[in-house]
Amino acid sequence: MARLLSVNVGLPRDIQWKGRTVHTGIWKTPVTGRCRVAKLNLDGDGQGDLGGHGGIYRAVFVYQIESYRHWQEQLKRTDFVHGQFGENFTIEGLPDSEVCIGDRYQIGSALFEVTQPRVTCYRVGIRTDEPRMPALLTGSGRPGFYFRVLQEGTVGAGDEIVKVGQAKDGMTVEQINALLYSPNHPRDQLERAMALEALSPGWRGSFEALLQSESSPSEGGNAGLVPAVAARPVKSGFRRLTVTAVNQESADVLSLTMTSANDEPLQMALPGQYVVLRLQGVGGGSLLYRSYSLSASPSAKQYRISVKIEPDGAAGTYVKDHVGVGDGLDVSMPRGSFFLQPGEGPVVLVSAGIGATPVLAMLHELASAKSTRRVVWVHGARDRQHHPFAGEVRRLIQDLPHSRSVIYYSKPGADEKAGEDFDAVGHLSLSVLKELDVPRNGDFYLCGPTRFMSEMKAALTDLGVPPAGIHLEIFDGNEAMTPGIAAAATRLPHLPDNDANTGPLISFARSGIAAHWNGSVYQSILELAEACDVPVRWSCRSGVCHNCESGLISGTVNYAPDPLDPPAAGNLLICCSQPQVDIVIDI
Repeated sequence: MARLLSVNVGLPRDIQWKGRTVHTGIWKTPVTGRCRVAKLNLDGDGQGDLGGHGGIYRAVFVYQIESYRHWQEQLKRTDFVHGQFGENFTIEGLPDSEVCIGDRYQIGSALFEVTQPRVTCYRVGIRTDEPRMPALLTGSGRPGFYFRVLQEGTVGAGDEIVKVGQAKDGMTVEQINALLYSPNHPRDQLERAMALEALSPGWRGSFEALLQSESSPSEGGNAGLVPAVAARPVKSGFRRLTVTAVNQESADVLSLTMTSANDEPLQMALPGQYVVLRLQGVGGGSLLYRSYSLSASPSAKQYRISVKIEPDGAAGTYVKDHVGVGDGLDVSMPRGSFFLQPGEGPVVLVSAGIGATPVLAMLHELASAKSTRRVVWVHGARDRQHHPFAGEVRRLIQDLPHSRSVIYYSKPGADEKAGEDFDAVGHLSLSVLKELDVPRNGDFYLCGPTRFMSEMKAALTDLGVPPAGIHLEIFDGNEAMTPGIAAAATRLPHLPDNDANTGPLISFARSGIAAHWNGSVYQSILELAEACDVPVRWSCRSGVCHNCESGLISGTVNYAPDPLDPPAAGNLLICCSQPQVDIVIDI
């Protein structure tokens, strides 16, 4: 007979961890007497990170005393207490190998339905004082599971757990967990999982992505877990290309056109993607790695990149002073998840300054396809002198029957005329977007300085544009994801305080930082990135969730611990990897 041993609740609290403040509700303590269960929570309980925990399908987390005993034996521990794994219900019986998604149970006066296995994160490692615990729980097939509350009521320690409904063609919690996190994803089992009506939407979406990847297989990886920023892996390494043209686009922007030195076709890019250049420092100095968007129509014959020349920018200055027609450059394959999506709906291309480059490639693609979609080009520049591609954009807009261009200058010159050189004076903002009456149902592609991107994203959200319709390209990294970490003052990427100039060199290409690996200080590349304030994404920190998956531009790595399911070829998991040699990472 299964029974409820302990009911555990706890409100979110702030704790200190690795010099940061974590807001978490994983600390649960047993309740004395009976406790009311509502649709979203137990009385006295809460979650610190509602993006990863809580909600209708994750209202109550359940863990078994048998798994407690397993971990006590495996870890040689005797200090575990009820609620140690963040569970609301500590139970006896109902192992993950027998409980099925969709099974229903009566406990006290409440009715519950099983919806999904637990998705572990780094906080269970903090609570158990075992950083490996997220991987151990998932890899062992002992994750525990979530209940949805079908009927509110009260529960208490000692209550019998009565099975009152059995899922049709059910799959166990253990099976569902393995189907997502192991390297084996049989199509028939994915289709079977998708047929489970009780399965939570998040897991359903992961299995749908895996099904789609089965139709278009890539070089390994887990399509159900990989984040969008790493979803299109490409081969690592560089190819030598020859510069065939150098063009001055504006006072501070140069374009380089490059072709294959041996006339072999280039990898076709998607409109909006970028390449990474490897530049040799002046006088044999350190190598520089920089990401540049492809700014022309996608082609297998040539690439065009456009580089802003900053007064103190090492890479831009090198390009201006040392790169000319006939020179060779080391160039990666096209990368990135920011590209023009197929469809028939409106397209709004919004940029500022050099942010025009990726959306210009999209405009080229729309024009070459003679698209009948509604296209709106919105660009902000300082003045005519600092307005690259002005004539090129006008010509492309003329080739699109349902297009419109709107140009804002923040500081136009005295000889620059509204209606000819630009349309209005000022900066792009929410009020500007309202005046333009941009289509809310379109796909919006944004690129520009970090502050501009943040303001435009907020403005579009205020206009009612759904998140799925807002696409961002961030030049100096990707949007960070650090669940539960309290906001702190943002610092630009920098060298770590203890960079020793020995060991493999880790270059973070999009952030423009290169630091040396010190295995006595860092356990993972993620920890080095954090020491450099490079924007990173992570959740489990132990090779399970793949949120940290990033592009490996060059080099090789080791894993410790080994990830449950390796990343795709050309990618790496920074949370559990260490460099074998100098490496370049796409963050």
